[in-house]
Amino acid sequence: MISSLRGSVLHVDAESAIVEVGGVGFAVAVPAPLARTLRVGDEAFLHTNLVVRDDALSLFGFAERGELETFALLLSVSGVGPKSALGVLSALSVDQIADAVAAEDDAPFRRVSGIGPKTAKLIVVQLAGKLHAAPRGGGDAGGAAPTAIAAQVVAALVALGWSERVSTETVHEIVGGASAAERAAVPALLKLALAQLGPSRTERTGV
Repeated sequence: MISSLRGSVLHVDAESAIVEVGGVGFAVAVPAPLARTLRVGDEAFLHTNLVVRDDALSLFGFAERGELETFALLLSVSGVGPKSALGVLSALSVDQIADAVAAEDDAPFRRVSGIGPKTAKLIVVQLAGKLHAAPRGGGDAGGAAPTAIAAQVVAALVALGWSERVSTETVHEIVGGASAAERAAVPALLKLALAQLGPSRTERTGV
């Protein structure tokens, strides 16, 4: 398994590049936004996924680990192949994908070439609970909680009985008014979320 590449960029086009590593040129399919940043002669580092088919070995590369993980999740959706998954990541950022899934909104995926209405709906359904958007603050960098902490709070709320959508929206809302210390600690942020939501569904139903 080729999990990463570091080398000199030999060629770039709209959605692919050739990266030379140890005298060997690797053809790598990349998201369009990444292709626009690559320059021939520059050194590039890519997180990669090797897709093995009966008739081909195809390498897909990404600048961020989160993109690679999202690509793998998209491949797990029925009807989504590597080309379609790359198309999604060319059209949408990881956060935009997570936002759409959390909001149960398949419209952004339907706008991606090669993704039909049925597949777009499957992406939303099958990725529910697997992606977490980064909460936005009140307009400055200090208003956002670290993504990992926000994701843990969302997961805790879901475990307590709240839906993915409600949990994510609540975390988005509370971080703007939270202090820096509260945004940096899961227990503090979870306490604020629970105070806003009230008793969990499991407590109210006795489950």
